[in-house]
Amino acid sequence: MATSEQDKASSREFWLQAGITYSYIILWIFLSALVIMVNKYVLTYADFPFPIALTLTHMAFCSALAFLIIKAGFVDTVHMDSTTYLKNVIPIAALFSGTLWLGNAAYLYLSVAFIQMLKATMPVTVFLVGVLLGTEKYSVLYALNMVVVAVGVATASYGELNFDLIGVIFQSGSIITESFRLCLIQLLLQARGIKLNPVTTLYYIAPACFVFLCFPFTFIELPKMLHSDGWRLPGGWLLLSAVSAFALNMSVFLLIGRSSALTMNIAGVIKDWLLIALSVMLYKSPVGALQLCGYGVAFLGVCWYNYQKLQVRRLVEG
Repeated sequence: MATSEQDKASSREFWLQAGITYSYIILWIFLSALVIMVNKYVLTYADFPFPIALTLTHMAFCSALAFLIIKAGFVDTVHMDSTTYLKNVIPIAALFSGTLWLGNAAYLYLSVAFIQMLKATMPVTVFLVGVLLGTEKYSVLYALNMVVVAVGVATASYGELNFDLIGVIFQSGSIITESFRLCLIQLLLQARGIKLNPVTTLYYIAPACFVFLCFPFTFIELPKMLHSDGWRLPGGWLLLSAVSAFALNMSVFLLIGRSSALTMNIAGVIKDWLLIALSVMLYKSPVGALQLCGYGVAFLGVCWYNYQKLQVRRLVEG
């Protein structure tokens, strides 16, 4: 009788924990999609074609909220001296600024669906940059895997019905800066034993990003805003975008704490396909058969690459 009660209690606990984990996954997918779709709407349909200003709004909001959370004692901060901050955090913040600015700018020219397809090249650029900086070891198998992904994305680009070179350049720049940022995190922070959760990351990096973005904003977008009447300030949408971006960072923290890298990768695949579908349904983005075929090839290449990386990690940890 006691064993039966223990089994029932154990079963209830299992389903409870599983429910919490899947709730976090759904929340992360929802917030990821929300941030991207809202940003696309703000920049393309809400008469606010200013990606740097949008990114500045995010950084200001996230900086203020992270500061309040840490000062209130809800999250412990990582104490960092000025030398460490300047040498390790500032370069990462500069690259993160570029990632956000260029990535948001791409929404002015490309559909959400096509941008998600271009993002499939992220493992390729991370691998190449990693080999360049010494965080990745060159492997013929990995290299062939990257060729498959590149061919798939090239096919998807060829099949894009509303191809725009400027948008592709912006998105490619965002992917490259993000790849360098991820590799520098390994070199500058993890190598020194500095571990930042999403709140402390925003606490240290968001203010620096804000400062970096002020320079291009002053020379590129501010003159346009001052000398043009063809725009309006969508305050509610900007607030929703900033709140969603901050919530997305928190959901990443929650999900990483309860799941494996494999779960994150699977959730990421679901998110990408969902965004492509939403782009077609909400913004009427044209997606051709050749484009889907190319993305399918790239998608399989990314899945195989992630599987290989997980296998290597398990061997190392085992």
